[in-house]
Parts: sequence; structure tokens; C-alpha cells
Amino acid sequence: MKSVAFYTLGCKLNFSETSTISRTFEEKGFKKVGFNENPDIFIINTCSVTENADKKCRKIVKEAQKINPNGFVAIIGCYAQLKPREIAEIEGVDAVLGAAEKFRLHELLPTFEKTSRPVEEKVYARSIDEPLEYHTSYSLHDRTRTFLKVQDGCDYPCSYCTIPMARGASRSDTIENVVKAAREIAANGVKEIVLTGVNIGDFGIIDGKRTSSFLDLIQALDEVEGIERFRISSIEPNLLTNEIIQFVAHSKRFVPHFHIPLQSGSNKILGLMRRRYRRELYAERVAAIREVMPDCCIGVDVIVGHPGELHEDFIDTYNFLNELDINYLHVFTYSERANTKALEIKPVVGMRDRNERSKMLHILSDKKRRAFYEDNLGKEFPVLFEEGEGGDIMHGFTSNYVKVVAKYDPLRINDIVKVRLRSINEEMEVEVDEVPEEILSH
Repeated sequence: MKSVAFYTLGCKLNFSETSTISRTFEEKGFKKVGFNENPDIFIINTCSVTENADKKCRKIVKEAQKINPNGFVAIIGCYAQLKPREIAEIEGVDAVLGAAEKFRLHELLPTFEKTSRPVEEKVYARSIDEPLEYHTSYSLHDRTRTFLKVQDGCDYPCSYCTIPMARGASRSDTIENVVKAAREIAANGVKEIVLTGVNIGDFGIIDGKRTSSFLDLIQALDEVEGIERFRISSIEPNLLTNEIIQFVAHSKRFVPHFHIPLQSGSNKILGLMRRRYRRELYAERVAAIREVMPDCCIGVDVIVGHPGELHEDFIDTYNFLNELDINYLHVFTYSERANTKALEIKPVVGMRDRNERSKMLHILSDKKRRAFYEDNLGKEFPVLFEEGEGGDIMHGFTSNYVKVVAKYDPLRINDIVKVRLRSINEEMEVEVDEVPEEILSH
């Protein structure tokens, strides 16, 4: 029995795909082991959102070689699609599989034997312009929550982004297949599903034609028995309709938590980024959510240092976010990506300015999160307690994404329990009191 280990870089979507691929190995008799357990095969799922992700790929390959110099190393994922030959030239890499080929590992590499081959024979990656199949994917047994992929690819040509080049055109699963997967997940005892994809608000495109909508999907999922919570991972503001907001506000299973990419609070920079909205629409979406879900958690993606972002443009973004009723930020420092339109935009922002702007927004994010937590103190919420990493404490999240900490109790793992939020500790976690006799789900 050969052993196989997996390492995933990047987003929730990558984790869902890695988990699905790992199950195909186990079904074929391979033994799944930890990365440090001297596996015969290493599968490394890569990301290419930032330059740092590319460097991480090289570092993981070196670590794999140290652990088992004779181990077979296969690289899959976004970086593998964008730069297959460059990766194939890395010492120790045996195979590189692109966006379509990563789901055909067993077909293309039946023996996983390490042999000396020319670089061109290590690459399995067809053009991203060719029609790509959709592959249902979800994570399982990796954590209390499951990431369920519902959509792949993107038709938005944002100036800074390589994802359309790495994952191809927007395409979706059928509603029937997604519901079937959700039921399979429920049968494994999972309480919460996070819906993920590249641009999930664009759900509904099959074979190049729109057959349904994201609203149709969440309405169907809301009827799936056994899943207590559905969480929407990220949705573009121009695709977050009033109908979706209203449905989530009154649904049985969708929680009050939205993560909405903004990228810049300056309309000038949004134009340079080729985003499909302006900040006024973003503010309208936030206000619409607050009107029907006052306790809803709203997260924001922001990029700092995009070419053309002058100091006054960044201050415009900072002030917009400071005044906006949102609760936390995911801050990304712009990094140059080959073959993107952003490379043609001037002036280029220096790294010192990029880092300083990032620091300012991280501080703002901490203030926003603390204010949100303080506003919720004294209130009661359902919490899903998660698998711990040992010790005498455990963590969980309220329905509206407040991170809580409690004394470890193995009977509470994967339980949804009603708690009262009591106080905020130094780690920005909320300490809680359990509300007696209010265990909502076992």
C-alpha cells in the first residue's frame, strides 16, 4: 500500500478540491498520511493569487525532498496552470497538472513512480481557453465545517487578477448535484457548510449557458435536512441582490454573515481595477443588510498599493471604510502578476508605501472587529464548537461569526449550543457563559 500526503496553499476552494482528490486516493487503496510521515507520494495544491504563494510552492517542494528524497512530487492547482514548465524545472518535481488534469491524477499517473524524464514530459496542462469540465468538490473530516464548491472559474477581467487565466471561464454545478453533495455531507455528521467558489454569485452557468441563479441554489439548500448552518464565503457586491439579502434574513439555515469584496474605496482605483461597481453601490449593499440583519457580520476584502493608487486615493479608501458599518477586513498587499493589465498602469506604488497602507488597514480592522464584539456582549447566540488542538480550551463561532472561547468539553465538539457573550480576552476572542438546557443540536 503506497502512502500519500497532501499540502494545500491558498483558498477555501483549494481545500475543497484537495479533500475530494484525497478521497479518490483512499478509494483506490492508498494510505493518507501526514506530510512529515515519509509518504511515497506528495500532492501539492498551489495558489497564485500573490507572488508569495509562488515562493511557498518552491519551499514546500524542498521540504518534501528533505522528508523523502525518493517521494513522487506532483504539483496541481492555479500556479501549475499558469507556469507549468517553470514548476516542472524545479528540482524534485515529477509531474505538473493543470486546472482540468488535476482531477485525472490516477489516469495520467497510474504508477506514481519517480523516474528521470525531460521537463516537457512532466507537464499535463491544456490551454485554459478550452472548455473545462466541472468537478463537484467538498472537504470532509478536515474540520468541523465543510467547504462545498458550487462554482468555478471567472469571467471578470480584473486588472490585478490571474484567476481567469488559472481557472478558466465561469461554470457551475447543477443545483441537483449541489443538494446531493450537501446531503452526503450531512450524512457524515457535519453541521455547517461554507459555500465556496471563485465567483459564487455568478452561479448557474452550465456549458456556457445560464440555467439558474445563486438565489435558486440557496433556496434549494435551505431545505436540506441535517445541515444546521450554511455560510456564504464571499460574494461580489454587484451580484448580491436585495432578493438574496432578504432570503438570508428570513431563511432557516443561512447565517447572518456576508463577506463582500470591495478592493478599493476609491472610485478612481475601482475603475483602474476594472471592477464592476462603484463604492456607492457597495455602501447601498451594506445598508440593505443592516436594515434587515442588524447583528449581521460583514467582512471586506481590500487591496492596497494597486498601481495608480496615490496617497489621496488610499486615504479615500481608508475614510470610506472607517465610516462604513462593516466588521473586519481581509487586507491584501498588491503584488505584480505576469500578463495582467495592472502592469501597464502608472505610477507604481513603492513597497514601503504598500506595507504602510496595509498596516493602517490591519489596525482599522482590529478596531472594527473589537467594536463589533463589544456591541454583541450580553447577547445570546448559537455557537458551533469545533475540534480543538489540545489543551484546556476550545473555540467556536456564533452564527454571526464572533469567535468564542470556552473551557474544553469533548461532549460539546460539533454541538450547537446557545451561549451568552460575556467578555473579550487579550486574543480578541469572546468568553461565554452557556445558557442552561439550550443545546440546539447534537
